[in-house]
Amino acid sequence: MPSRHCLVTGANRGLGLEFVRQLLARGDRVVATCRHPGKAAALNALTGEHPGRLHVLPLDVTDPKAHAELARELDLLDEDGARARLDLLVNNAGVLHSGERFGRVGAANLEDSFRTNAMGPFLLTQALADRLGDDARVANLSSELGSIAGVGRFGTPSYNISKAALNMATALLAKALAERSIVVMALHPGWAQTDMGGDNANVPVVDAVAGLLRVIDELSHERSGSFLDWQGRSLPW
Repeated sequence: MPSRHCLVTGANRGLGLEFVRQLLARGDRVVATCRHPGKAAALNALTGEHPGRLHVLPLDVTDPKAHAELARELDLLDEDGARARLDLLVNNAGVLHSGERFGRVGAANLEDSFRTNAMGPFLLTQALADRLGDDARVANLSSELGSIAGVGRFGTPSYNISKAALNMATALLAKALAERSIVVMALHPGWAQTDMGGDNANVPVVDAVAGLLRVIDELSHERSGSFLDWQGRSLPW
């Protein structure tokens, strides 16, 4: 597979950092974003190991002004006056507010979750749409907890609600970008062993990302807008 230009949000740890590692290992060029690049020690270490192929840029996905600033930063990275297209956008940045109980769920948690997990990916994709190449891929990191049909208990409501909204955003983006053959998907990484996943998570991060990349690479244009897990299985909406 030829080298691709990729952008990964929330790249300072967990799934986002592993996406960066595996994309670089494949020979791709990566723009990795996070809120505080100066504190992203593991991510910054990778820049020295992959000179010229990894750029770390600041991004708060909840801030539309930051989306516009990121687009301007990408212009500065263009080589020889040529505007590099993005072949892959991984909307990974997310937030989970733990410990929520019915009767005590606050507006602040709901708003923060929606802005980070749903509004952010939608608006960022919209802001970078003219940068996406024809046949590009947009991978939105969702969760099976965003499945309305799969609700089995009351738990993590602000997270679940925002991921359900992200799933709708995915379906809409797939329609908006279909004429350019851009494939958009909502992906569940499994119960991955990240800080967010917690102590009982059972899917190693390396395996989760390797599986997600296979799904991203193999999903057909006809299935754009799908909701899939890291092993390529369809999930109920």
